[in-house]
Amino acid sequence: MRIQWLGCLLIALVVALVGCQPSPTPAPTALPTTPAPVTTEPAVSLSPVSPLPPPTEPAVTASTVVVDALGRTVEFPAPPQRIVVAGKAIFIVTDALYLFPQAVERIVATGSASQGSAQFLPLVDAGFAQKLVLESNAGAEQIAPTNPEVVVLKSYLAESLGQPLEQLGIKVVYVDLETPEQYQRDLVTLGQLFGDPARAEAVSRFYADKVAGVTQALGDVAEAQRPRVLLVQYSEKGGAAALSVPPATWIQTQMVELAGGAPVWKEAAQGGGWATVNFEQIAAWNPEQIFVIAYQSNPSEVVAKLKADPQWQALAAVQNGKVYGFPKDFYSWDQPDTRWVLGLTWLAGRLHPDHFQPDMNQELVNFYGQLYGLDEAVVKDQIVPLLQGDLQ
Repeated sequence: MRIQWLGCLLIALVVALVGCQPSPTPAPTALPTTPAPVTTEPAVSLSPVSPLPPPTEPAVTASTVVVDALGRTVEFPAPPQRIVVAGKAIFIVTDALYLFPQAVERIVATGSASQGSAQFLPLVDAGFAQKLVLESNAGAEQIAPTNPEVVVLKSYLAESLGQPLEQLGIKVVYVDLETPEQYQRDLVTLGQLFGDPARAEAVSRFYADKVAGVTQALGDVAEAQRPRVLLVQYSEKGGAAALSVPPATWIQTQMVELAGGAPVWKEAAQGGGWATVNFEQIAAWNPEQIFVIAYQSNPSEVVAKLKADPQWQALAAVQNGKVYGFPKDFYSWDQPDTRWVLGLTWLAGRLHPDHFQPDMNQELVNFYGQLYGLDEAVVKDQIVPLLQGDLQ
């Protein structure tokens, strides 16, 4: 009995001692590590290995590189989605951008156009009314709040507007769009900007084919068969009429030459802008054919007024019934707007009807259909009624 009692006492002491020990503190949770491989070799200390860089798949293939009219390379991580067109001669640049279907979604703001009797862009962009229209003289501070990824400008604005924009961290792409040659180059630039070189090539081919059609039709026209031509702009300032001729290097002069004419004013127009001429100078040139441009008036009405002038009635072109109003719809076809190819086609038909007789109604349908995606009904209903000048 004594032995049994001692055994029970001993068991109680052991339990008491165990219960008095502190509970073990749980070890901190270790960060997951890659288990070391099992090996029988002695442990070797390894230098840390840097992780592999992430793949560069979209960075290289999706980047957009644009070479602009100044030969500058402008790079974007992807085709820019917020494009702003600013500066002067705005419709010339904007109309060219809308040759690309992507312009509808990507142009977010554009400058105001001072020329044209109606708005063309709402016809090709149903959402144009929601886009911001900047003032024609908007500076970098007014453009920046539109949050552009790129601003498209004429190259002559590089110093006055382009540099202030770039100082704000805004990328700029320059175009010229002043001559047929520059059109071919700048279309490539716009194709890069929109990430659509195939469209640029198709539009370029359209223009090249139209020019080739004219030059081939007039290929056998001798130098002596080229009529002496005057192309003159008519305007009214302060109630007085003013006449001016374009510089020798401008597209208007080049169009006359491509269309098979000899521009009588070329030697006298070596400056950088329209040069005013008086009637005495026109009488001295005494051109065989006269083409009258009127940006703010109806060209046909201007021609009728000039023909009624006794002084003008002494000119050979008036006497022969060869004074014409240069056609226009939204804009005059003589300018380096996208419509210049219509002007060239029409002009060649007027100068050499025995060699070249284009159907200008069909040319109009083809132009707006292929370049802007407008169907024939839209052209006939909304563009043909705007036509002015001696189209046929």
